[in-house]
Amino acid sequence: MKRRKSARMMGSKKKVHAFVRVKPTDDFAHEMIKYGDDKKSIDIHLKKDTRRGVVNNQQTDWSFRLDGVLHDASQDLVYETVAKDVVSQALDGYNGTIMCYGQTGAGKTYTMTGTTENYKHRGILPRALQQVFRLIQERPTHAITVRVSYLEIYNESLFDLLSTLPYVGASVTPMTIVENPEGIFIKGLSVHLTSQEEDAFSLLFEGETNRIIAAHTLNKNSSRSHCIFTIYLEAHSRTLSDEKYVTSKINLVDLAGSERLGKSGSEGRVLKEATYINKSLSFLEQAIIALGDQKRDHIPFRQCKLTHALKDSLGGNCNMVLVTNIYGEAAQLEETLSSLRFASRMKLVTTEPAINEKHNTERMVKNLEKELALLKRELALHNSLANRPLVTYDPMDEVQIAEINSQVRRYLEGTLEEIDIINLRQIQEVFNQFRVVLSQQEQEVESALRRKYTLIDKNDFATISAVQKAGLVDADGHLVGEADGQSFAFGIIPFSAKPGKKTKTKKTFKELSSSLRKEGLLSPVSTKVFDVVSTSKTQLVSSAKEGDVKDTLSRERETSSIEPSVSGSLKEESRPIRPSTPPPRPLAFEDFKNERGSEINRIFKENKSILNERKKRASETTQRINAIKREIDMTKESLNFQKSLREKQGEYENKGLMIIDEEEFLLILKLKDLKKQYRSEYQDLRDLRAEIQYCQRLVDQCRQRLLMEFDIWYNESFIIPEDVQAALRLGSSIRPGMVPGPRIVSLGEDDQDKFSQLQQTVLPEAPNSIAFINAKVKTEQKQNYMKTMMGLQHAPRK
Repeated sequence: MKRRKSARMMGSKKKVHAFVRVKPTDDFAHEMIKYGDDKKSIDIHLKKDTRRGVVNNQQTDWSFRLDGVLHDASQDLVYETVAKDVVSQALDGYNGTIMCYGQTGAGKTYTMTGTTENYKHRGILPRALQQVFRLIQERPTHAITVRVSYLEIYNESLFDLLSTLPYVGASVTPMTIVENPEGIFIKGLSVHLTSQEEDAFSLLFEGETNRIIAAHTLNKNSSRSHCIFTIYLEAHSRTLSDEKYVTSKINLVDLAGSERLGKSGSEGRVLKEATYINKSLSFLEQAIIALGDQKRDHIPFRQCKLTHALKDSLGGNCNMVLVTNIYGEAAQLEETLSSLRFASRMKLVTTEPAINEKHNTERMVKNLEKELALLKRELALHNSLANRPLVTYDPMDEVQIAEINSQVRRYLEGTLEEIDIINLRQIQEVFNQFRVVLSQQEQEVESALRRKYTLIDKNDFATISAVQKAGLVDADGHLVGEADGQSFAFGIIPFSAKPGKKTKTKKTFKELSSSLRKEGLLSPVSTKVFDVVSTSKTQLVSSAKEGDVKDTLSRERETSSIEPSVSGSLKEESRPIRPSTPPPRPLAFEDFKNERGSEINRIFKENKSILNERKKRASETTQRINAIKREIDMTKESLNFQKSLREKQGEYENKGLMIIDEEEFLLILKLKDLKKQYRSEYQDLRDLRAEIQYCQRLVDQCRQRLLMEFDIWYNESFIIPEDVQAALRLGSSIRPGMVPGPRIVSLGEDDQDKFSQLQQTVLPEAPNSIAFINAKVKTEQKQNYMKTMMGLQHAPRK
């Protein structure tokens, strides 16, 4: 692949930004790793190995200059430094790529995705989605659509992490990487339209659950594949006058960990995964080295799936940022040096960010129509000023075209001397009608000749010999003529018009069809029709037979249902028939709550509603406490400011008492009232928490009681054999509940409880976390449902 300049307007050249994030550790190598004062350089120092002898040329010092060193940095600081500008420029039409590279366990996935359990610890990817939708709300003049896709590259194979969604059809053909003038596309990768922030988070969490992870010596949950989450943006102006629109995409790449196989001690499947990972990362490094060398014309993008998929995102027309994750421990210093070398090579790559502008054909047509109407009005104005007759410049209709066709025919016949020229459209239509008339005349002449003569090609010798044998050609080679009533003309006499012979069309057709049928060249159509009719009759008969069978079966069922009712007792008649196969436990649980366990379920719901009401009041009280606390802090700041101002101006005393102004006195009173309100609200919150704890205990007890009663009812109704049912009746030694069931349905804390707890803990500190929490709860609900259904399918049947 040779480098070529894009036809689009290119921007100024810029280097790729490279940052280093150091994983926090208690065993940091302070003597070997030093940071610069500007937090943009990192120095590595190694002690010489004395085992190599006196003459030792081992390199011991390295210095790397980067765009930033993030040490003990929070997730907020990392996103502000690394990704905020890339995401904001994406809405202006610039492509962006953010890539995390480093050793296994160094924190790449934590930097890119973060943890879904804690809203504060979310990574670059969810923060980028949140920023995109925030920027869309700030641009009401543009209609911006957001689409996302999630690609996984595992062992040099492409996988769609969002293929498990119900509305994504199963792909028969494997996914492939396709190149076209617009860029690189993954054929078979599903792209999902998201109109809300919560939908985007749901897709992210869905893909995260499908990622391939495995236990590793450096990380218990190591990601064993490269993942590319892409955000596609398309921004249209809401004004019809603007026909241009911009498109962009943000590639968020989480690479798999790089490590030496001998040091990691991997075996089996993990060894195979590590081999593919190291191979793809080495090819990625080769592509980066080639991009950094300006004298190279060929870039080896096609060596592996990773570099091929990121072809237009490495050194292209996009904003690219690399985050290198490293360890700060002395034992991992060799891998740290390797990662830092990769970051320094990445800084040599030059990109030319450019806006991806496209044109909307529909809006272009509307703008051209407006311009055409304006030009027509202007031309009409010029004609009126030049005293010209009224001329229409609209396309001609059918009546005007027919009139021009009539003028052309009269002109050819000689009845019309000349054709008046009005405008350019009329001239073009006159020449067009000349062509039409000429073509019609040629067709008329040819049809007349064909009606009168049978045309034979002179080069068709077989036809000519057959005509000679029939005696239709004389010795000189001239054709015999046929009288047409007025004169003699040359041509072959048609067989149907020969005198003295009757037509034998029907007989000939029968003989011909029979001979062709014998030779196998003609299909018996009548037989097919007869077969179709017989088939339909057979279907009708079979349907009638099925109806008779159904009626017979229904009568037998009625008879069988009546006979036991007559012979049996009244108690057995009212007893429901046990199904041969136990119903699914979730469905049976719903029936139990509506029938036998309705009273317990009602008490459970009442306690649950009281608990939710107390939680809601506690949440509102917490918000009021936080508001009062913020107001107390602001009042304290104002009071401190007044005190400092009073100290600067000089203090006044009267009989040993300090004199203050009215504003400071009002602030003291306000602070006193706020503290009083704070204590009162806090006491209410403590009381509410005590009530919540008590209600929660009641809800748990009701839940356990409901589960226990359901288990007893399900075992007695469906699991325990009928011959044992007699031992469970009144007066027997076995009591209900003593026979254990196959397993107990776990009805844990429901999603509403989890959502309420998350709201109580997260919302006061992060009001924008509602979409994140909703998506997290829905994803967990779907996972629990799938696990339950899988467990029910694989449960042993008795």
